[in-house]
Parts: sequence; C-alpha cells; structure tokens
Amino acid sequence: MSTHPSRPSYAAVLRVPHARRTFTAALTARLSYGTVSLAVLLSVTRATGSWAVSGLVLSLFGATTVLLMPLRAALIDAHGPRRALLPMSVLYGALLTVLAVLTWRPGAPAAAVAGAAALAGCCAPPLGPVMRALWSELVPDRALLQRAYSLDGVAEELLFVSGPAVVGGLMAFAPPAAGILLSAALNTAGTCALVTSPAMTAPRPAARGERQRRPARVRGLLPPVAVALGVGLALSSVELLVMAFATERSYDPALVPWVLGALSAGSALGGLANGALRWRTTARARLYRFAAALGVTLAAAALAPTLWTLTGVMALAGAFVAPALTTAYLLADESATEATRTRAGAWVNMAVNTGSSGGVAVMGLLIGRVPLEVCFLLAGSVAVLPAVVARRTLRDAPAVLSGARRSA
Repeated sequence: MSTHPSRPSYAAVLRVPHARRTFTAALTARLSYGTVSLAVLLSVTRATGSWAVSGLVLSLFGATTVLLMPLRAALIDAHGPRRALLPMSVLYGALLTVLAVLTWRPGAPAAAVAGAAALAGCCAPPLGPVMRALWSELVPDRALLQRAYSLDGVAEELLFVSGPAVVGGLMAFAPPAAGILLSAALNTAGTCALVTSPAMTAPRPAARGERQRRPARVRGLLPPVAVALGVGLALSSVELLVMAFATERSYDPALVPWVLGALSAGSALGGLANGALRWRTTARARLYRFAAALGVTLAAAALAPTLWTLTGVMALAGAFVAPALTTAYLLADESATEATRTRAGAWVNMAVNTGSSGGVAVMGLLIGRVPLEVCFLLAGSVAVLPAVVARRTLRDAPAVLSGARRSA
C-alpha cells in the first residue's frame, strides 16, 4: 500500500514512517559541517597569530575530509551504518575536542594543531551520502524520492548558510574554539540519534562478487560526478568574482553577501521547484540541461552593468544549482546497487567539494590578470565543460540502470 498520494508533496515525504526522526537527526549532525570551518579558521588564527597557518590547517582539514570521503563511505557500505558510522563520529568529535583544547588560548604549536585538524578530517562521517542512501530505502517511489532529495539538498544549503551565523552568535560570549566544541557535540549527538533510528537497517556487507564489479559501476557515475565537479568549480569562482566586481566598480563590499545570498535563495527556490515538478525527461538529460543552463547564466553575468543586475543574474543562476546537484545524486543512486549506494553518493559529494576548493584557487590567480568579463565566461564554461566531456564519453555507452532495480 502506498503511503503517499498520486501527486506527492513535501509533506508526504515527511509523513513516510520514521522520516522526520531520521531527517532531524541527520540535519543536527550535518549542521556541524556548517559551523566547523569558520570555527577552525578563527580559533587557529587566534591561537597561532598567523593567517598563513590557519589557512594551511583549514586546507589540511578540508583535504582529508573531502578526498577520503569515498573510502569512509565504502566502509559504511561494507559494514553497515550502525557499525561504521558511530565510531567515525566519536573519533571525529574526540579529535575536534583536542583541536579545541589546543586552540583555546594563544600560543598553540602549529604542528600539533595541523595534525589534529588533519586527523579529524580523516574521520569525518559522510552524513550527507548516508542520509541520501536512507531516503532511497525509505521512499520506494521515484517521484517522491525526487522530492526527498530536493528537500534534503535545500535543507543542507540552509545549514551551510546558517552555520557561520551560529558561530558568530557563540563568539559573543565564548572564544572561537567553543565553535569547534559545538561542532563536535552536534556531530556526535546527531549521529547517535541517527544510528538509533528505526529507519537504520541492519548491516549489509557487500558481497565478494559486488566488490569485484566495482569498476563497471564507476562508468555509470561519470555524468553525475562530472557535473558535480563543474558546479563546484563554478560556484567557488563566483564568490571571488562578485567581490572583484564590487571592488572594480567601487561598490560597498558589505553588499557582496547580499549578492551571494541571492544565489543561495535562487538555489533553494530552484531546488524546491525541481522536486515539485513531474519531469518527463530522463535524469541524465535533465542533468546535462541544468549544467548547461547554469553555465550560460554565469557567462551572461559578464554583461551585467551594475551590481543590482548582477544580483538578479546570480539569483537566476542559483535556480539551476540545487536541481543540478539533486539530479546528480538521483542519477548516482540509480547507478548504484544496495551494497554501493553510500559510496556512489560520496563520489558526487567529493566531486562538488573538490571543485569548490580548486575553483577558488584558479580564479584567484586569474582575477587581476585577465578582464573580469573573461573570468565570468570561464566560470560559466567550467560549469558546462565536464558535462560535455562526460556526455561525449558515454555517447555510445548503454544507459545506466533507471530505476529497474526497485520493485513496487
């Protein structure tokens, strides 16, 4: 018997048995990823007195968090989330606590701080991929699953927007290292609630034969991973480009967050609309179109005459961000088996975060050396190019599994 109407709504997603409890627990834990980066940056800067050291520490933390995510996801697929997720979170929280203690007062040894941050990143539990894998188990209907993924993506974006505000409020009466402790507490408490949810099924170790077939499944992941990489590259470039645009045209830098806020607002609205619509095209076709629309819109920002026009263009560009990423996760889920679902989502997650790190570094080198209009064109190009390469690569390949692995 179906638990949702023929035209599913977001309320229907939350009415799925155990969905609200599980989603709330996951969001609590994932809020820690919205608070931790700023908390680490500010606390390390205060403790060492060096922006260079804090930048290095944050880079090490980000690199180990992102690049080792597929490995941690593979452990969850192999041993089950109940057995693998909680130890990761406990270790992550403990190492963040060590980092907070080291940076509580000025005079912290840089090597010890960097080591604690890098080790903490190694243990960061892949909560986003785990929650998306749970959505796929909780929601058997593809239309309702699309809404669940859209709701998840919009909520995650709001967490990353609100996280720095939480740290700012905490700093009104505590040192920045308290933000690291808060991040540790949120992650551990939320993960404990998540693994005790009735929605968390028993461990399902991957079968030997499924592990041996892993290279064939990587091919199915190429389109979503490529698009996620392009979106990450483009979005991280936009942050610098908006600042450069405001500086070049003598606007108040305080207006920049409002422009970036328009991008986030557009992404949230686009994500909700994407989940509400009943698409007749395949997920792969939508993925390429969302990537192309994002790229064209960002390239059009090169023509913006004023900051207010740029704000409107950024809002329009944002409308394609959440749909592109949501569709990437959906396509990754369709490409995966029961034994590799978390890992498939982790590869997409790693791609968008890797792109975010690389895009800001490259664009930082270009701004000031080439015209700003060209930089906007390049930002639009990197949103589209990976999708084009993936599409050409798979032009003659058979389509990936499209929902056939589920039974009614």
